[in-house]
Amino acid sequence: MDNGGAGELLRILRDGHPRTRADLAGIAGLGRAAISSRLEALLELGLVVPVSDAVSTGGRPSARLAFNPGARLAAAADVGATHATVALTDLSGRVLVESTERLEISSGPQVVLDWLLMTLKGHLKAVGRPAADILAVGIGLPGPVEHSTGKPISPPIMPGWDRFDVPAYVQQTFDVPVLVDNDVNLMALGERATRWPNEDNMIFLKVATGIGSGVISGGMLQRGAAGVAGDVGHIAVSRGAGMLCRCGKSACLEAIAGAQAIAAQLRENGLEATTANDIVSLVRSGDLAAIQAIRQAGRDIGEMLNMCVSLINPSLIVVGGSLAQSGEHLIAGIRETVYARSTPLATQHLNITQSETGPEAGVVGAGMLAVEYVLAPHRVNDLATQLHSSGHEDTHDLQKMEHATRTSSQAPLDAGARQLQDAFP
Repeated sequence: MDNGGAGELLRILRDGHPRTRADLAGIAGLGRAAISSRLEALLELGLVVPVSDAVSTGGRPSARLAFNPGARLAAAADVGATHATVALTDLSGRVLVESTERLEISSGPQVVLDWLLMTLKGHLKAVGRPAADILAVGIGLPGPVEHSTGKPISPPIMPGWDRFDVPAYVQQTFDVPVLVDNDVNLMALGERATRWPNEDNMIFLKVATGIGSGVISGGMLQRGAAGVAGDVGHIAVSRGAGMLCRCGKSACLEAIAGAQAIAAQLRENGLEATTANDIVSLVRSGDLAAIQAIRQAGRDIGEMLNMCVSLINPSLIVVGGSLAQSGEHLIAGIRETVYARSTPLATQHLNITQSETGPEAGVVGAGMLAVEYVLAPHRVNDLATQLHSSGHEDTHDLQKMEHATRTSSQAPLDAGARQLQDAFP
């Protein structure tokens, strides 16, 4: 990487601390003239702005410059099996506006994506920004996603979605890069970046209608050869023997510990339970049958996680998803099994805890994925070069960067994932 490029200067400033040209020259190892020419492009693009000194001297304007996260927007969507959240964020990843609605993923890609696009248009109107301000869209889906194309691949709970070209469909409305990934992968990225930036080996486990995980090992999100790394809900567990899963196989963890399975068990006991929220409400009200069911689900999940602990050796397991809102009962069941069955060496420093980001993790991760993609230093460098070669015409035209990157919008996600830890220092 060119350490003195405009993109690298922006990366430095994205920590939120204003700096003078002399500060930037010292960090980048460049002369003042070179720094000024690079900053000129960032200023014209609106990505960097002058900031006022703490105390005005009445003299010349401040020479300090800062990252301008409000320059443009990112769109983010976290689509689960039964609910979807759509948000607009600024370029720091801060959520500006969002909404969540019940939405069945089984309704099909056109229904779900049309709702997503309509909601984004409403959000733009709410914040008074034009569609051209969106630089990229990040989307999380509850199934395996082919990393290179953004297409879902044989998703077990997503009828009609197999190999559907999600980026192309969204780009008919928003002609920008569209980054698509498994929803739990994005939850893992969002949770790590906002709450655990120093954890290089962690598992984020989503327990809701479905069960899945995002695995970060050696500081990198692990997607596997076909994008299905972390699809733990369909690992066979002992208590699931003979239980048919909606994926078509039997003994899957999800078939006994997912929200639908727990709700069915509670209905057999005469309780009114259909959704994950119903289960959580019963647990919080102190219903013993619901508490016991959640605790047992935790034990079953712990059986699966025991294998993961031995294979991956994480230092942190974060439990999120709607059923995690039941509190310590689920976590206690997981800990009970993991600590009992794993080796002392593997668990001596292992922390198993509830998500601190909560329901926001997925949409935060989706927004940050989009931001990191378009603000990757080499893309900012390319845009600055285009601006310079065009004689500085069409200032603030970040749409050039969108079109320059749109056709390869899925390929470089790993580079963006490496930078997520820097987004919220």
